[in-house]
Amino acid sequence: MSLGRYAVKRLAFGVIQVIAVATVVFLLVQALPGDAAVALAGDDPNPERIEQIRTVMGLDRPPLERFGAWLWGLAHLDLGVSIVSGRPVSAFLSNGLAPTAVLAVLTLVLLVPLSVMVGVLAALREGSRLDRVLTSISVGLHSIPEFALAVVLIALFGVQLAWLPPTAVGVGGDLLGHPEVLVLPLVVLLARPICSISRLVRAGMIEALSSDYVRHARRLGLSVGRVRFAHALPNALAPAVQQVARTTDWLLGGVIVVEAVFVIPGLGTTLVDAVASRDLPVVQGLAVVFAVTTVAVNLIADLVAFRLSPRAVGIR
Repeated sequence: MSLGRYAVKRLAFGVIQVIAVATVVFLLVQALPGDAAVALAGDDPNPERIEQIRTVMGLDRPPLERFGAWLWGLAHLDLGVSIVSGRPVSAFLSNGLAPTAVLAVLTLVLLVPLSVMVGVLAALREGSRLDRVLTSISVGLHSIPEFALAVVLIALFGVQLAWLPPTAVGVGGDLLGHPEVLVLPLVVLLARPICSISRLVRAGMIEALSSDYVRHARRLGLSVGRVRFAHALPNALAPAVQQVARTTDWLLGGVIVVEAVFVIPGLGTTLVDAVASRDLPVVQGLAVVFAVTTVAVNLIADLVAFRLSPRAVGIR
């Protein structure tokens, strides 16, 4: 199968995934307990006032009708309007996108080279003390939840030693202007994915170095560096690239936790606030954006993995 046909097949599957996620998100949001109209009516709500708010917000319409209108808006890139503030959902996205994008992009930029470096280093020293130390550290870090690791780092480096700011309070969305605020959140976001991806790189590199084509390349007299990094490494990276895409799913959830702990005003904080206030359009819009991001990243990763090693992708 050619790369073009494979791309079309994966894109069509991605569109189906996005539609399915949008449907599930709408149904789950509708199943949330509570009522936004009651929340907006105040501490001592009047039934007439509640009914008036429900009519204004369109909550009195049948769910199927509201779902159809929402899907029609999505098709036109219209995520709707907040039922709490009256602002477009796109405004919430634009306000919280910058801090979340900074965290996510920096995490991915650092994640790939660090994971490859650790994995290759462990593979080239297979069975050595360095390999055992790196493996032990990976297993230990991977077992620590992000929230617990964040609290420990804040207590140690932010409070006890006072080397780094414990939170981003007072910084707002200007994270790049205060890089010291990013250190602890990035450590938390990088810890677990580096462990999992480096182990995949290590296993793939060891397998590639013992393969027939690598032995044949050595018999041809190619240099050790060329055999390792031009022939063995690309095949070892194919499953790791797909794991990077799967890490995006975790990263979106991890960003929500990190933003909450370190008080960073990004999309994760916006989503938590929207759920607390029963702002359904904002919850639905953010969930769909997260879903589309996950599908897009997985699509790109599958295409890259197909290009590196078609057999390793397991064409579906």
